[in-house]
Amino acid sequence: MDLSHIILYAIVPIIVVMLAGYISGKKGIFDGQDAKKFNKVVLDYALPAALFVSIAQANRKMLAEDLKLSIISLVVLMLCFMIVYFVFRYCFKKNTQADAAVSALISGSPTIGFLGFAVLEPIFGTNAYVALVVAIVGIVVNAVGIPVGLALLNAGDAKAAGKKESAWKPVIHALEQPVAWAPILAVVWVVVGIPFPKWLAPSFDLIKGANASLAVFSAGITLSAVVIKINWQAILGSILKLIMMPAMILIAGLIFKMEPENLKMLVVAAALPPAFSGIIIADEYDTYVATGTTSLTLSVILFMGFCPLWLWITDLCCKSML
Repeated sequence: MDLSHIILYAIVPIIVVMLAGYISGKKGIFDGQDAKKFNKVVLDYALPAALFVSIAQANRKMLAEDLKLSIISLVVLMLCFMIVYFVFRYCFKKNTQADAAVSALISGSPTIGFLGFAVLEPIFGTNAYVALVVAIVGIVVNAVGIPVGLALLNAGDAKAAGKKESAWKPVIHALEQPVAWAPILAVVWVVVGIPFPKWLAPSFDLIKGANASLAVFSAGITLSAVVIKINWQAILGSILKLIMMPAMILIAGLIFKMEPENLKMLVVAAALPPAFSGIIIADEYDTYVATGTTSLTLSVILFMGFCPLWLWITDLCCKSML
């Protein structure tokens, strides 16, 4: 893949749209409350539609081929999630359990729902395999990572307040969200073997097309609404997200002999900036907002270099294994 193509078609558009959102926020055209509404459109409508229709057009053979990808995604991403949690919980004495949980939700998860299609499709093309990678990582992040993070966050808040709350409540709440159940429903649809009507796909296309652009624009507004404070925690969060996570995915993929193209897609997905959903949750709970947003900002900027770097490293490793 030509480096200039990656930069011009996958990275520059993200920076331009995010900058537009940032300027709009700074000028007061939109504010943090507007960003929350835009995020809701993405998480409840655009992204679920994109995931459902893309996966539903796949077949059982493709799902079977991606079983290895699913297992590696689940194990490695959640391992990274917990590493980030424990690092921020026990290496920084001032951090509470809630702070560490939000750190894991941000730096321990890739922003697959917001940037997955925007980054992967210009590099690998618009096809069902890209959609499956986005869906699989999305299920891990939204149906596993977010419930675990919310359980830790609520437990920390309850502990601080001297209360006791069920750990299953955030799990059930997360699975009730369209971004979690829509891809699961699509996978069941494919497993059952129901052909997806071609005439039905265009009905999803209009709202699905708003996913990446609206998500990135909203991220720019969110960045404009907080004070950026660069500190060691923000820097460490970026390092764990952009280096540790894709490196662990690459090592696992090579050990278990993943198909090279799928491995490249998964490594790029793992190298995506921290999850914007973590920032949304941090803002809702008023926990770790400034540091988390700073880490997100640093990661978005650094991703311009790390995306082509990880593609080059993965290509090199795959060729050496042949």
